[in-house]
Amino acid sequence: MSTQWIDVTNGDGDTFDAWLALPPTGHGPGLVLVQEIWGVNAHIRALAEQYALDGYVVLAPDVFWRQEPRLDLPYDKEGSEKAFALVKATDAEKNGADVADTVEHLNNMEQVTGKVGVIGFCFGGQLAYRAAAVGRPDATVCYYGGGIHNHLDLAGDIHKPILFHFAGDDPMIPTEAVNRVSDTFAAHTRALVFEYPGVDHGFNCWGRPAYDQHAAALAHGRTLQFLAENLSQP
Repeated sequence: MSTQWIDVTNGDGDTFDAWLALPPTGHGPGLVLVQEIWGVNAHIRALAEQYALDGYVVLAPDVFWRQEPRLDLPYDKEGSEKAFALVKATDAEKNGADVADTVEHLNNMEQVTGKVGVIGFCFGGQLAYRAAAVGRPDATVCYYGGGIHNHLDLAGDIHKPILFHFAGDDPMIPTEAVNRVSDTFAAHTRALVFEYPGVDHGFNCWGRPAYDQHAAALAHGRTLQFLAENLSQP
């Protein structure tokens, strides 16, 4: 497996960085991995390696490149305060378009031999959702995507498979919001919604107090099955 920063060009002709993790074989289906609000930090880079070891060509775009390139924040009080300030000042629509452009970049890479999906965490979950509507990846996974329930007008533009993971005790995404997402996608034959009782927002991140090994392992297994069914097969 190899990793490095590479350049991605967006629709406006601007260039931003993305962290590339290649699987041991050097090729495979593509996967855009979208960061939390703490940047492409050590945890996100480790996740990229995890999915690369699962056989995917993983590309994690630097979402906050317009404000602070290659942001790498810890999960402490100071890092979190800076992260929340940055996300409040960013343009989610532009960020979603950047994710969609990253999908296109993967589609054009010679190492990508299958389809291309998107997986996003926290704020990145919403951006993955936006990319599903704008960039039309072959499959999308949203981990506790904050704000998705406020943008359900985009749901009608999503026609490819999509998987949602929500925490049952998430103060930022209450049950009512999860129900709105579930109801909206009830008629979507290729949409899955899973809720994990008793866990908090960020349960997949081992660097945060909310980490829950059981829920993280269960969600990861479901994600791998979903990606295998929708990206790895011809």
